[in-house]
Amino acid sequence: MTRFLPPLAPVSGLALDESELRQWGVRFGEAAEAPLVVTLSGELGAGKTTLAQAICAGYEVTDPVTSPTYALVHEYSSPRSTVFHIDLYRLENEAQLTNIGWDEIVNGDALVLVEWPERAGARLPPHVPIALEYDPGDPARRILLAG
Repeated sequence: MTRFLPPLAPVSGLALDESELRQWGVRFGEAAEAPLVVTLSGELGAGKTTLAQAICAGYEVTDPVTSPTYALVHEYSSPRSTVFHIDLYRLENEAQLTNIGWDEIVNGDALVLVEWPERAGARLPPHVPIALEYDPGDPARRILLAG
């Protein structure tokens, strides 16, 4: 069963530069407890993988965390649990989730970070949603929306 994180702080609409985004992600990773599914939404280049890297760092993953765009799923070890970083960008439909072991991953005892979650459709389990948007007033900042 997936648990939800208690809020770290009111995070609705935070405008963050890359360093602040990484710091927020590390704190989120430190507070995370498996099983937990976290979705990361936003346009290409908005910072989803950067945030996933920071969450993994806070969750004590020591291996380099890279974008799973072509592999679709990367698995990492942490002393706390397994971490799955999933990128659904290249999927054409929900049925393809079966080919990546979706049901086993999202129902296991792991921290699961999902980029492009809208491609999972009705198969997306309860999760903590995080969205990143470009800050129209400052292209170096992102608006982070969570919860």
